[in-house]
Amino acid sequence: MVRKKIIAGNWKMNKTQQQAKQLIEEICIAVKGSTSDIVICTPFTNLGLAVQLTKNTNISVGAQNMHFEDSGAFTGEVSAEMLTEIGAEYVIIGHSERRQYFGETDETVNKKVITALSKGLIPIVCCGESLEQRENGITNEVVRTQIKIAFNSINVDLAKKVIIAYEPIWAIGTGKTATCEQANEVCSAIRSVIHELYDNDTATACRIQYGGSMNAGNAAQLLSMSDIDGGLIGGASLKAADFAVITNYKP
Repeated sequence: MVRKKIIAGNWKMNKTQQQAKQLIEEICIAVKGSTSDIVICTPFTNLGLAVQLTKNTNISVGAQNMHFEDSGAFTGEVSAEMLTEIGAEYVIIGHSERRQYFGETDETVNKKVITALSKGLIPIVCCGESLEQRENGITNEVVRTQIKIAFNSINVDLAKKVIIAYEPIWAIGTGKTATCEQANEVCSAIRSVIHELYDNDTATACRIQYGGSMNAGNAAQLLSMSDIDGGLIGGASLKAADFAVITNYKP
């Protein structure tokens, strides 16, 4: 089975509306001929603008986070229904920066995945190990645990919709990148977990991104690997030309 590549840009806390408008317009032109699924995950303040500007294009819009409750006394949070109402189709869940700085846990990630799927959003679920965990040789154990908990209580039909992003924490925003072989090995291990939890069809269909400093220079090598089905792109997604190089990858 040939899995369609999915490239998602994670803008993080960058771009005012004016800056976002310029970037989105440039991206729409630059990725027009891409055969990949393309998602831009903007700050909340830019979501409505992004949906408007990407209408009738090959670009979908996603959020960078959401709460697992539908409503309530959760100051500063945004619900899944708020995202779907504005036109978002995807949402990043459990990014390492959310885990590190804002107390995300494997359990809250699972709650968010369940809620996102129930509201019609496609979750991009992040997993990955720290440098210390890699050096201690427990990368696979850490990632396996994260995936098992993230998919808890999710049936097979919904599981097939989830995008997984493997992001070694030590390679995010540092300029360091796992070798193609290292990245592919972990993505393969993730696919094995999905096989164990569900079946071979689900594991084969599951799309797994690499999210550790993929850029215009290394994307082709990473995307050529057997178990890497796309990228969750940070810094390179803020430059239309660089993002286009990644999205326009052809084997």
